[in-house]
Amino acid sequence: MSAAAPTNSGAPQRVLVVDDEPQILRALRLVLRDAGFEVVPAESGAEALDRAAVHPPQAAIVDLMLPDVDGVEVTRRLREWSDIPILVLSAVGEEEEKVRALRAGADDYVTKPFGSRELVARLQATLRRGGRSPEQPRIQADRLEIDLAARTVRNGDEPVHLTPIEFQLLGVLARNRGRLMTHRSLLTEVWGPQCADDVQTLRTHIARLRAKIEPAPNSPRHIVTDPGVGYRFAE
Repeated sequence: MSAAAPTNSGAPQRVLVVDDEPQILRALRLVLRDAGFEVVPAESGAEALDRAAVHPPQAAIVDLMLPDVDGVEVTRRLREWSDIPILVLSAVGEEEEKVRALRAGADDYVTKPFGSRELVARLQATLRRGGRSPEQPRIQADRLEIDLAARTVRNGDEPVHLTPIEFQLLGVLARNRGRLMTHRSLLTEVWGPQCADDVQTLRTHIARLRAKIEPAPNSPRHIVTDPGVGYRFAE
């Protein structure tokens, strides 16, 4: 079954797809076209940057290992002039590579092998985030309702009492719904740059937050862990 097509009307959204393996590039083209996207393929970093300049895409999927420059460098160069969603693909799952890609400006990191439905869902999620206003007054996730303006949280009909730090942490995660947030980015935004390396503090507050908002804290549904890298608020 094909993944659902993008919900926006008008012309298909253009996606730059960069991978030097012909079989993977061909598969990605088929998957994305079935999902309703227009695909701009490239087999190297230089080709990708040229094509992006001539036909600016609405999003990019970039393989980490390319024959000329790596995907992190392609991401960095795209970020110099564009704020499009960027997903990095790689067979390399090490934490350091993920962090390098995210710091360069990637919005998400997908490890090979990946499911086609998951990839399309991740892409659609980043595109939806790109189209949102920077500050949504209210965010709904199942029974959980986060009112950013009123600084209140409800789980169904029940109010959830959060400390100021817990609310700020939840707000950052929810505003970036679906996006992988690194430990450093969360610590810097909530506690400040002086606490950027205090991962244990972050873990403690995430545990407390889960105990208050998750139906089953030991099997979290809202705040998902990417081991060794960070957290995301589930799409």
